[in-house]
Amino acid sequence: MAIQRILIVDDSPTERYYLTDILVRQGYTVDTADSGEEALRKLRDDKPDLILMDVVMPGANGFQVTRAIARDPVLKEVPVIICSSKDQETDRIWGMRQGARDYLVKPVRADELLDKIAALG
Repeated sequence: MAIQRILIVDDSPTERYYLTDILVRQGYTVDTADSGEEALRKLRDDKPDLILMDVVMPGANGFQVTRAIARDPVLKEVPVIICSSKDQETDRIWGMRQGARDYLVKPVRADELLDKIAALG
């Protein structure tokens, strides 16, 4: 499946802008959500091909939302890449156990992000 539509979930406007800029320049269609709750609403309305998920957010954190996606029969096929400032190995392992396909530490490097997306597509 070719990845075309990506949902960025991050409470930081700066981070959403940065990631959107990288992806749009590469021809991806991007939507954003500033919370886990907003992400889940958007996912039900319009399922993307990929989700980039922050971890530390008010309300439902990225680990919780990733777990909810992985357990949902309709959404579980949508891959999640966690993009977080949490850089401990235990965070990466926990994120993968919640259902993430990959884990990137912020600040995300454009080339690394694009390589991870290409590997999924």
